[in-house]
Amino acid sequence: MTLLAEAFPFVKRIRIPLSRDQVMLLVAAFNEIMLGVDTYLAHSISGTIRSGEWIPILFGPLAGVFLLIAGLIALRRRELANLVASAVFVASMAVGILGSYYHLHRAILSGAPAGQQVTALVLLYGPPLLGPLTFILVGFLGISAAWEEDPVDSGTLRLLGKGRIQMPLPKTRAYFLMVALFILATLISSVLDHARTNFVNPWLWLPTAVGAFAVFVTLAMGAYSHLERSDLYTFVATMGLLVAVGLVGSVLHIERNLTGQGALLVERFIRGAPLMAPLLYANMGLLGMIILLDPQGGKR
Repeated sequence: MTLLAEAFPFVKRIRIPLSRDQVMLLVAAFNEIMLGVDTYLAHSISGTIRSGEWIPILFGPLAGVFLLIAGLIALRRRELANLVASAVFVASMAVGILGSYYHLHRAILSGAPAGQQVTALVLLYGPPLLGPLTFILVGFLGISAAWEEDPVDSGTLRLLGKGRIQMPLPKTRAYFLMVALFILATLISSVLDHARTNFVNPWLWLPTAVGAFAVFVTLAMGAYSHLERSDLYTFVATMGLLVAVGLVGSVLHIERNLTGQGALLVERFIRGAPLMAPLLYANMGLLGMIILLDPQGGKR
């Protein structure tokens, strides 16, 4: 029985043709594409996109396309598809590592006196250090989804041919911990963005509180070796809160970027309240819900 069916028994009557890993890979492909779009919007703030800044912008959509192609290949040749997907996700981690390095390098004031090269204000208003980290997290999540766990919840991944590798945790628990890291990165990014306004609007504390609670709940789900139905109810409700906060936040950001006459200006959406940032909360909520799906899907 799947975790979702344990929480809601009526789900057993619903047959989803895709396995949990296949849904994860589809979401990973979508995330790669949206990361490229989000990076383009973020880098457009300066008015001029440097040559190196085009790397993540172009990589995101290309990675998404290659992952969708890998999904089609998997219908006939699963191992080849795994290799293609793994190569894309390794490249995604490389892009994230390089991006984090360049963001940190630009945030450090090398010409400043000792002790003032890195300050809280520079980290707050400089290039976001956690932005490129998302490419790394998507890479880890994608590689975990690409290789099949056999048998389910054993922690044993089936590699090429008869190769096997024993992971320290079953895939379900690993998914919970990875999504918890995703939520944590989203939470910190949200706090840093809202700190620029000094949290003058008390509603800005809502995503902070919900995000912190979601990190705690998701970490706990990964730490438990056995989950009770009450644990699943708490987790589902928490993921629902993340989705709700993300959607409401997106609407509020849109309203903030509208002119006094309600007109839409592209410039405001680039330099004003980031439209896609709140949707990361909704994305995290959906990722969390996917963990509860059937690991075997249509194979049953």
